[in-house]
Amino acid sequence: MTRTVSGAESTAARLRATIADGGWMPGTQLSEERLSDQLGVSRNTLREAFRLLARDRLVEHVFNRGVFVRRLTADDVADLYAARRVLEEAGLRACTPDSPALAAAADAVADARTAVAAGDWRAVGTADIRFHTELVRAVPSERLHGLMDSLLAEMRLAFLTTADPAAFHADFVERNGAIVAALRADDRAGAAALLADYLDDAERTLRRAAAG
Repeated sequence: MTRTVSGAESTAARLRATIADGGWMPGTQLSEERLSDQLGVSRNTLREAFRLLARDRLVEHVFNRGVFVRRLTADDVADLYAARRVLEEAGLRACTPDSPALAAAADAVADARTAVAAGDWRAVGTADIRFHTELVRAVPSERLHGLMDSLLAEMRLAFLTTADPAAFHADFVERNGAIVAALRADDRAGAAALLADYLDDAERTLRRAAAG
C-alpha cells in the first residue's frame, strides 16, 4: 500500500531539494512569511517542514531569531563522511561493469566535465553529488538509497563551505572518472582504493574549511 505523503513532508522535500541544489548558502535565514507565500502553504505546515529539516540537520532554530540553513562544523563533516564511506563502499561491492548504476554514474562524470568547461561550479557540485549517489544505487535496497538521498543536501552544505569551489571540484571530477574506469574493468579493489583516497582528501579539505 502506498503511503500518503503529508503536506509538511512534501514541503520539506521541496525545501530539501533547494538546499541540495545549492539554492541557499549556509547561514541563510529562511523567512517563514516569504516561503509560506512562495510555496502556497500555511505557516503551520511550513513550521512542521522546518522541524523535519532540523531533524535532518539541514536547518536550525535560533531562539528569538528564526530558522537558518545550518553551517556545518568540522565534526559534522567527519560524521557525514563516515556515513558516506559505509554506503559508497557497499555500492562498489555491488557494482558490475554492466550495472545501470555504473552507467548513470558515468553520465554524471560526463555532465561534470561539461560543467567544468563552462565554469559552472554549482553544476559541477550537483554532478559530483549525483555520481556518488548513483554508486549506491547499485545496492538493491530502497532503505540504503533513502539514507544516501538524505545526505545529499548536507553534502551540498559541506561543498558550500569551500572558499574556492573550482579548486575543490576540478581534481575530483577526474578522480570520479578513474573510479568509473576501474569498475568498468571489474577492478573493485582498485575502485575501492581510489574511492578511499577521494573521500579522505575531500573530508580533510572540507573539515579545514568548516573549521574556518
